[in-house]
Amino acid sequence: MKIDVYDTYATTINGDIIHFDVLLPNSDTNEEEAVNHAKTFIKQVGESIDTITLDRCNFCHTETANVTVKQKIEKEGYFILQMEGCPNPY
Repeated sequence: MKIDVYDTYATTINGDIIHFDVLLPNSDTNEEEAVNHAKTFIKQVGESIDTITLDRCNFCHTETANVTVKQKIEKEGYFILQMEGCPNPY
């Protein structure tokens, strides 16, 4: 499965930066969908956000999903790859 990677940064109302990737099925997605999934993730981790921005207007790159990512995308339609400053909701 090919996936599109959206490099995502959220700034909390306290000024903290949360960095994560929103992974979506290739070509079935758009920036608005990535932002919506980012907002869902932020709510899941119990943060209040001031802003969410994407590193690019579309996506960073396309890559092949590993088995875990593929299964989560098939089940939920997206996967969040947590990076810097992310509280772990899982």
